[in-house]
Amino acid sequence: MQNQYITDTISAIATPIGNGGVSIIRISGDKAFQIIDKLFSVKNLTAGRIYHGNILENGNKTDDVIVLPFKAPNSYTGEDVIEIQCHGGMHITNKILDLTYKTGARPAQKGEYTKRAFLNGKMDLSQAEAVLDLIQAPTQKFAVSTAKNLFGKLSLEIKNIRHEIMELLSKIIAGIDFPEDVKEPEYDYIEKTIENIIEKINYILSFSKSSNIYRQGIKIVLAGRPNAGKSSLFNALLNLERAIVTEIAGTTRDIIQETIDIEGIPATLIDTAGIRNDENLNKVEAIGIDFSKKYLTDADIILFLYDLNEGFTKEDKEILDSCEGKNYIKIATKSDLTTNKDDDAICISLKTGDNLDVLKNKIKSLVTEQNLTEVEFITNKRQQNCLEQTKNSLINALIAVQRKEIQDLISIDIKSALMYISEVSGETVTEDILNNIFDNFCIGK
Repeated sequence: MQNQYITDTISAIATPIGNGGVSIIRISGDKAFQIIDKLFSVKNLTAGRIYHGNILENGNKTDDVIVLPFKAPNSYTGEDVIEIQCHGGMHITNKILDLTYKTGARPAQKGEYTKRAFLNGKMDLSQAEAVLDLIQAPTQKFAVSTAKNLFGKLSLEIKNIRHEIMELLSKIIAGIDFPEDVKEPEYDYIEKTIENIIEKINYILSFSKSSNIYRQGIKIVLAGRPNAGKSSLFNALLNLERAIVTEIAGTTRDIIQETIDIEGIPATLIDTAGIRNDENLNKVEAIGIDFSKKYLTDADIILFLYDLNEGFTKEDKEILDSCEGKNYIKIATKSDLTTNKDDDAICISLKTGDNLDVLKNKIKSLVTEQNLTEVEFITNKRQQNCLEQTKNSLINALIAVQRKEIQDLISIDIKSALMYISEVSGETVTEDILNNIFDNFCIGK
């Protein structure tokens, strides 16, 4: 991709909005040092040093700050950068930010700092996407895995694959364009090379399912008749009083959900309205039951609960039958109130905590079964799509090689593969794709 030079200077708050000990304002661009020279009590700043002084407005002190200057290209964006560390709090932070605007900066757009870092060659596109993954990491395990991409693990592998495709294409084109000087590569060599590249792509793609699970998590839906103990179990798994629990049937009318970390995998616990057949249901509860049935369809794991004290009813069976084909756990609640047994269920008491640990371990085992492999390469949907398209082009080229078609035709599919693999790291990428990626960032990163 051709480098795009952006000459205007941007400014934004780089720390979370709200009250805190310290806020950071980041200025990036050609005018960064001019702007700080107008605002800061210390003049002629040198990159690589830390300065303490005051932000001034018309000679009056606005705040006591720390300033860190960076000179291009030795900064996050590859441009001149000034970071102002001021006291936390919305009033003072916004005041200093407004002063940077008045002295030559404009508000930064979403992800513009990282976008500039990409455009200025400080990182490739897969590393830029890793920045977003790291910021939004739902679990510690995902953060550790995606940090490998930030440090270039995926970039290096993509770079090697791209080099192999380019080298193969170069040899084919050289043989076509200069037949008197360069011999066309042997078909056996082309076939073996393509098969080797496809194998490497398949290896990266083999972690796709695990990557998606780590990023998006799984849905665990609690289902059952009213008063089966769903909300009580929901609270027990979260270790907090999140859902309202009463003896009145149908207390839960809406969907309640929270995310928890289970063995490094983000899991969304979803408490649903109790499912029952009753012609006299009010409209709100009926809508809640419809939502419950929809969430059952979309669930990765279902926790089906029924009241052991009341026994397994026809309505319970109907709900359990709807779980067929899904990963589900049959749970019999209120075991402290009865001597009834169910060998096909985990019998628990949320009042005494009986067998709650057994249930939690069962949930963990089902969750971890979703993650089939230890992830070596974290990829997102865009990268997976580019790799799939690269592989498909190479497969077409491989078929042509095996048919001994002329190498001029074979080169077309190899060129296509080179284009798709280049989109992963950003060597070839459209402005629309860039905007779509960086629009997901927060302002200030």
